Amino acid sequence: MTILVTGATGSVGRLVVDELLALGAPVRALTVDPGRAKLPPEAEVVVGSLARPSTLPLDGVEAVYLAPMARTVQRFCELATEAGIKRVVALSGSSVGDEHEGSSGNEYGAVEAAVKEAGFAWTFLRPGVFMNNTLDWAPMVRAGEVAVAYGDATQTPIDLGDIAAVAARVLTTEGHVGRTYVLSGPEAISVRGQVTTLEAVLGREIRFRELTRSEQRAQWIGYGVPEQAVDWMLDGFEETLRHPQTPTGVVEDLLGRKGTTYAEWAERNRAVFG
Repeated sequence: MTILVTGATGSVGRLVVDELLALGAPVRALTVDPGRAKLPPEAEVVVGSLARPSTLPLDGVEAVYLAPMARTVQRFCELATEAGIKRVVALSGSSVGDEHEGSSGNEYGAVEAAVKEAGFAWTFLRPGVFMNNTLDWAPMVRAGEVAVAYGDATQTPIDLGDIAAVAARVLTTEGHVGRTYVLSGPEAISVRGQVTTLEAVLGREIRFRELTRSEQRAQWIGYGVPEQAVDWMLDGFEETLRHPQTPTGVVEDLLGRKGTTYAEWAERNRAVFG
């Protein structure tokens, strides 16, 4: 069963390629630049982009790992249907259903709706916050102080590798059609707790300084993040301050192993933090 991985050089898609190959699945990996992609030789590397659906090499494909791209999802669905593709596993997000104007759930929801309406045998993966988001802290960590808002906001960050492992498992085993999986990491941890964990892993002092909401808002807007998205993200932190998240346990159920903890992730990425 040839599986097309869209976004094969993206943060999750690249890992999905590796996970599928490890399971022995035939993989067709989509990239705009094969020379620079450095994809494994075991994969069938093809040129194309989900942003330009007419370039998608769909012949002989039986299943698709679909990266989220609302702008072109309708055309993808049309072409995939014409090509006889039956199975689609789409990366979505736990923000689906959040109607805030700046929510990422608007795009994820559009992708899910299009895939459902097209009649594919679908599965949706809805991870929450990524551990990788804290890679943005690297300059602050190296300087010895992390300054962010909502230090006690408690979330369940997930490792991208666990998302990819779930995607590969769902694509290669039965019993997942019509299922929506809300994915989380194995532990609830606060923003401040993540800094403390980095301190322990790196073996040096890292001070934590809590910004006000307005300070954080001004900083992110200064980085070029749209105001509506900034307000949505800050509202999310505020919500998990009032109502801490709890792990869903879905990764563990699907993979039969414990999900990656933030400490384990930090150890693997310690070189980034210096």
